[in-house]
Amino acid sequence: MLSLGKTFRLVMLAVSCVMVAETTAQAVPSRIKDIVSIEGIRENQLIGYGLVVGLNGTGDTFLNVPYTQQSLTAMLERLGVNAKETIMRPENIAAVMVTANLPSFSRQGTRIDVSVSSMGDAEDLLGGTLIATPLLGADGEVYAVAQGAVAVAGFSAQGDGAGITQGVPTNGRIANGGIVERELPFELSDLNAIKLSLHNPDLTTARRITAVINENLKMAMARTLDPSTIQLLRPVGHPLPMVDILTDIEQLSVTPDQRARVIIDERTGIIVIGADVRINSVAIAQGNLTISITEEPQVSQPGAFAQGGQTQVVNRTGIEIDDGSDQRLTVLEPAVTLQDLVDGLNALGIGPRDMISILQAVKASGAMQAEIKVM
Repeated sequence: MLSLGKTFRLVMLAVSCVMVAETTAQAVPSRIKDIVSIEGIRENQLIGYGLVVGLNGTGDTFLNVPYTQQSLTAMLERLGVNAKETIMRPENIAAVMVTANLPSFSRQGTRIDVSVSSMGDAEDLLGGTLIATPLLGADGEVYAVAQGAVAVAGFSAQGDGAGITQGVPTNGRIANGGIVERELPFELSDLNAIKLSLHNPDLTTARRITAVINENLKMAMARTLDPSTIQLLRPVGHPLPMVDILTDIEQLSVTPDQRARVIIDERTGIIVIGADVRINSVAIAQGNLTISITEEPQVSQPGAFAQGGQTQVVNRTGIEIDDGSDQRLTVLEPAVTLQDLVDGLNALGIGPRDMISILQAVKASGAMQAEIKVM
């Protein structure tokens, strides 16, 4: 156990949360499907522009948001209504952006969830209905059409003297509100070669995955290309298609390796320390300059038989300075582990802000065998 003793005093800052990632000596194995992504199996982002109607007087103001009126006029013309010369002042229509994720291998007629967000000065989308809106992919093609009643979690209420808003009433969601109209041209079963991408690139982990796959399949079908990519080759004449091969290997267990890393979020004071972090022999002293200023007003008045003078309030100022001169160095022994470091610092009641400064100073000295990443 690391003994730091009570060799110095600390000035505590605001209380915040310190998170420490600790693992046992034996890392927990994970399934291959949980640590890699398969080439071609991913979602595609869709976006569209539409109108929400049926609002209770909380829609866009046409004078401030002219594109809402233009969209309404264009929509009415497509429906056979001439509204070009009409002066419209409705308050129950809002222009919105509609977004969705198109899952991989989605077929025509499959329903997907869509999100609806106001673009103008609408106050609330509660009770509104999204009119049929085409959703486009990155290639400009329409892949789905969205329509339906918008479900809003937040609300807003306003009175003459006060108001209240909870959540975000200008953002909503339509469950199963989109219908897939176009399929992505990708057939996984026809492939003879495919790539696996690691979520956390690491050369050791990639090599372990390759070894496990080849051992299970009884042939060298996998090879490591780089720390984040593994190529899987299906031999000509193999009896199983690529889908069956992926199904067999994604359930295999692998113990992922990880780099020694310390994550610091200076805004919130959160610290995450990896279990493989090691500290070499280093001496640490931490001190703070504290200046305390107190004001004690006192009343000064003339004596009982004085011929002159007047009563006055006189300020008396007291100043105390603590420069931490009584604090001494504390030595951390070589090969200090994460548990020793955390136990020693926590025993002294070090706040997150002071701990961040100490960790950064130890890293700058070259005594910490880990990477520090500041968020």
